[in-house]
Amino acid sequence: MLNEPSILASGKAAASRPAQTTAQSASTDAHESLKAVVAEVMDIYEVDTSPPPPAYASFTGRLRIDSEAAYNRLDAHFAPLDYHTLLTTDEQERHVIVAIKGRARPKARPWWPNALLFVLTVLSLLYTGAVHEAAMLDHDSFRLWEGLPYAVSMILILGTHEMGHYFAARHHNVSVTLPYFIPAPISFGTLGAFIQLREPMRNRKTLFDVGVAGPLAGLIVTIPILFIGLATSDLEPLPDDTYMLEGDSLFYATAKFAIFGELLPNDTKDVFINQLAKAGWTGLFITGLNLIPLGQLDGGHVVFTLLGKQARRLYVPFLTGFFVLSFVNPAWFLWTMILLLLGRVYAVPLDTITPLDARRRQIGYMAMMIFILVFVPDPMRIIQP
Repeated sequence: MLNEPSILASGKAAASRPAQTTAQSASTDAHESLKAVVAEVMDIYEVDTSPPPPAYASFTGRLRIDSEAAYNRLDAHFAPLDYHTLLTTDEQERHVIVAIKGRARPKARPWWPNALLFVLTVLSLLYTGAVHEAAMLDHDSFRLWEGLPYAVSMILILGTHEMGHYFAARHHNVSVTLPYFIPAPISFGTLGAFIQLREPMRNRKTLFDVGVAGPLAGLIVTIPILFIGLATSDLEPLPDDTYMLEGDSLFYATAKFAIFGELLPNDTKDVFINQLAKAGWTGLFITGLNLIPLGQLDGGHVVFTLLGKQARRLYVPFLTGFFVLSFVNPAWFLWTMILLLLGRVYAVPLDTITPLDARRRQIGYMAMMIFILVFVPDPMRIIQP
């Protein structure tokens, strides 16, 4: 009886040796198979068969063909084997191809959370618009339906922005969720909306298209709403009582000048915006926030595709700038904290080598110019005559 465990253990050890040998042989075959595929597109200098997980194998060398074509060929071979392809460079600017085990296979998500948040956001926006209307008419009470112009305008602006992201992602066969709207029955009536990427981006072109599509699509709706709202708002003498004044951006100040023929506010009067103009101003403000060229924001995606790793150099200057703005308007202190935590982390595509084409670069620089035009240094301030 005392010998049985040792006999059993001996038998297991004997049986495990062939199994280990078989596993090692299979691993060697897999590495050789990957190396053969990589050798079709790259002169290989070094091979690492035990890189840190989740990487399975790494190949360093110099591509013989265009990087985008090389990636497409590699991914076509790696996908059936359940590998993602990572194409990047090392410190010596040599090309590196990494096979990452386990491709993303997103499962279907229920749609009811999106629908519930959408309904709550509509109610929140109706409430905000109705409060604004009551204040404009100097009423002590309000009716929820009176906030309809603001609610419809904001849903159009936010929805168009997010669907810009959504359709750009689907155009590149990237799995994303439907938009999640965020209700907040204070200030603007919402904290915005977002869609969630469910798999990594293929290259800079994909990341750029998905990132820039939202702000540009949103502006297509925001600008007409703003101009219609300003044209239907009234110029009035400045109040004798304390009131709230929306801040100017370069674009907003120009829009008011285009409608009224003078710079506003001046010493005697200002435009008191209706619900449509408030929605248009809010749309511009949200666009400016999204285009901040840091981290996971849309502007961060754009600037990373333009500058690559050099985009991280913007972190300290912009963080310092927002800290200084916090003394102008304390609301920026919260944004400074958010950017302190999240502004350094950029979305990195699987292929970081393939550059943007000239047309995308021009659109990217235009997006950064839009950021300068619509950013509001002092969003809302209380005026005490």
